[in-house]
Amino acid sequence: MMRKINIPSSFDKIPEPWSPHVAAKVNGQEVRLAKIDGAFEWHSHDGVDEAFFVIKGGFNMRFRDKDVAMGEGDMIVVPAGVEHMPDAQNGECWIMMIENAGTVNTGDIVSERTKTDLPEL
Repeated sequence: MMRKINIPSSFDKIPEPWSPHVAAKVNGQEVRLAKIDGAFEWHSHDGVDEAFFVIKGGFNMRFRDKDVAMGEGDMIVVPAGVEHMPDAQNGECWIMMIENAGTVNTGDIVSERTKTDLPEL
């Protein structure tokens, strides 16, 4: 089914930070939207690259050897197996992520933030 999605207004349907929602599915990939606020946790995804695109605000993508400052319009791809931690210490940030369908948001760890059944927008 074809449908138009307005990305910025879709964030009105996301009630809390760190709760990714599926905006679309494309060729075995999911386009996910999430609000982030504060630091996530260190994790990695075996065999899965993960793309992050900043819609609103900014955050630091932390790696064990460096931090990358991300602002509106910036995109970064975290290669499979690379440990990382999104960190939005300066307030809420809106991000779009692209990754394989079914990829667990916390990767190789399980915590209270682990989401396995993502709502669709």
